[in-house]
Amino acid sequence: MLSYLSNFGSGLADIANIFFTEHRDTMEQIIGGEGLGAPDGAALIKEGDTTSFGEDVIQASMETPVIVDFWAPWCGPCKQLGPAIEKVVTAAAGAVKLVKINVDENQQLAAQLRVQSIPAVFAFKNGQPVDGFVGALPESQIKAFVERLAGEIGPSPVEEATAHARALFEQGDLASAAGLFGEALKAEPGNPDAAAGLAKCYMENGDLERARQTLSVVPPEHQNHAEVRSVEAALTLAEGSGDTGDVQELRAKVESNPSDHQARFELSEALMAAGQREEAVDELLEIMRRDRNWNDEAARKQLITLFEAFGPTDELTLSGRRQLSSLLFS
Repeated sequence: MLSYLSNFGSGLADIANIFFTEHRDTMEQIIGGEGLGAPDGAALIKEGDTTSFGEDVIQASMETPVIVDFWAPWCGPCKQLGPAIEKVVTAAAGAVKLVKINVDENQQLAAQLRVQSIPAVFAFKNGQPVDGFVGALPESQIKAFVERLAGEIGPSPVEEATAHARALFEQGDLASAAGLFGEALKAEPGNPDAAAGLAKCYMENGDLERARQTLSVVPPEHQNHAEVRSVEAALTLAEGSGDTGDVQELRAKVESNPSDHQARFELSEALMAAGQREEAVDELLEIMRRDRNWNDEAARKQLITLFEAFGPTDELTLSGRRQLSSLLFS
């Protein structure tokens, strides 16, 4: 994995390191310290066993709801659920606690609670089990489960940090944004928003290789995350932009032969590299109007890549998708 705090690359690294030094206290307040992302993370999440169950769960739940996660090292769904439930519990900031029980080491306890399949999760309140579920759930459902016990949960420290970093990026403060995205990744490795944000910082700094390396740390289950897909598409376009031709020459070539789809495709690439997004989309749509199947639907595929790079809410994405749909279904 990348060393986010020391390998920002030439130029950006020096600026980012200065930012870390000058703003360390502020950043740690946003992130919430080291470890699990909160100063009292160790107290919120602990490993339990048969001996400590009475104190860690029954007695503790008299004051604070306690979630018990029965898991095993060999259990694939447990590995998926564990980090997600820890993240939500940490975000609850002390309103709920989590005790993790390894069923291989505590078979008698698992049998007493009639755990027949794992992961199995129980919620205890006032010394009694009040809720539970079996199997891995998506984070949204885990959050709803915890909120039934602890009330509404606000954004996690990492979510707050990435939102702040995103705002800094939009303001043009590249070094500060990169530093905060990096801190978010340090607190939560593989976080898709933080990885995508840091990759964008690298791209803006012209370091496409490090941008690609940063995206590589995103785990498979987050590869379809909207921001990751957007940065991935933008990076693919940037990596292929070095060989684009001259806009004026390509435009003249197209005007002399409007049926030269290859020249029009290259013109679109050159326009995109020059920052003329709408014109680039228009040229690809024109290829679609003339021959939608040209070169194994190259124009349609390139349009999809552009729309992903622009993002789902971009006005050009919305209008371009409408025009593309009209062409495909006419």
